[in-house]
Amino acid sequence: MFLEPPTFLLPKAPSPPFLSPSGEQGPIKSPRSVHRQPAATVCVTEAGPGQAYLVAAGSPGHPTAQTAATAYGLIARELKERHLQIFQERAFGSLSVWPIVRSVRRRVFQSLGLKPDGTITYVQGLPLWGKGLSGIIIRAVKKREPADRIWTIRHQGWPVGRGWQRQGHITLILQNLQGLNPGTNSWNRPSHQARWILDQANRILNEQGATYSDVVRTWFYLKDILSWYGGFNQVRTTMYGEFGLLSQDGKPVRRLPSSTGIQGSMPSGASAALDLLAVVGPSGAQPPVRHLSSPGQPEALVYGSAFSRGALIEEPEVSLVQVSGTAAIDAQGQSLCTNDIRAQIDCTFEKIELLLGQVGGTLADVAAASVFIKHPEHARVYYERAAARGLQDIPAVVKVADVCRAELLFEMDAEARIKK
Repeated sequence: MFLEPPTFLLPKAPSPPFLSPSGEQGPIKSPRSVHRQPAATVCVTEAGPGQAYLVAAGSPGHPTAQTAATAYGLIARELKERHLQIFQERAFGSLSVWPIVRSVRRRVFQSLGLKPDGTITYVQGLPLWGKGLSGIIIRAVKKREPADRIWTIRHQGWPVGRGWQRQGHITLILQNLQGLNPGTNSWNRPSHQARWILDQANRILNEQGATYSDVVRTWFYLKDILSWYGGFNQVRTTMYGEFGLLSQDGKPVRRLPSSTGIQGSMPSGASAALDLLAVVGPSGAQPPVRHLSSPGQPEALVYGSAFSRGALIEEPEVSLVQVSGTAAIDAQGQSLCTNDIRAQIDCTFEKIELLLGQVGGTLADVAAASVFIKHPEHARVYYERAAARGLQDIPAVVKVADVCRAELLFEMDAEARIKK
């Protein structure tokens, strides 16, 4: 999770998070608070009135049950003290420990009087030490005004996300939509599963009075991504045309969502899974959202991926930025720095910094991030390069996963809060 000093070496247990390169504890900047325990660390970042991000990271050398109990215990106490409700929850780890994580989560929440129901997306994002719980990313919200409303979104009786109405607009989260196998051979094909989850997402949005055109951000988790990422892109482009986001000749008609597309197996065995964020303006008015491009990188549609580099959501007190999965891609859409992990990490940091800089932000404004590395031994380089930039305090879950191209060794996505 949190960035370590350059002395970090695998498989040795990492030092406590939020350390300066010298090893001395660095200052914790408001509006962050950090809770450290041997088995897990939780960082809480306020993201404007009535909402916060909670990022937990496991530590090596501890049983999964202990890591999960520590992480969820700290999270549950923060939720209760701040009167927050979970709006989106993603957890990453090895698939074999999911039953343990799920059981511990339920027990901890019940012990503190919190409801353990709701939707959680559990994705295989292997910890650097091989097996266990890598970490948890939660966005939490609360009602601040009498007219505010928070509800569970259900589809065919199953919880599939959350809705939040306040300040004249509605924010929707759909979670853990999977391309499940209905028992026919055709549904075993990954491309059919991708089409299924996109169609289901649009149907559920329609039930909530929204459309896919209201989608601001997507997270796609694809099993064996390197074997079918091209096919996934074809399906997404076709569906976005059917949803009215792209014209018949493949040009954008409406804002494309920002997105992450990464390797991620699911406990169910599905080939594809989707989380998404949508924002609906009041009475059909345009929501406070705008598309962001990345200086030095082309629009991803140029090389067949239908997503934008980022999205800005304007709140009265803060701006929230959704940063798409970012890797070392040049202005022509070609991969940079092949086989050079150090250069790829530096390039990725620079691309994200430039994107955030357009709206007055920096990497220090990141409230939650996912870091994907292809090989666990490259974690040391990541921590070194992050520390060299003074980025020890970015709350991030670091895990091992393939990126969408075989030559890419590193990817990072983020959600940032920029105070006005």
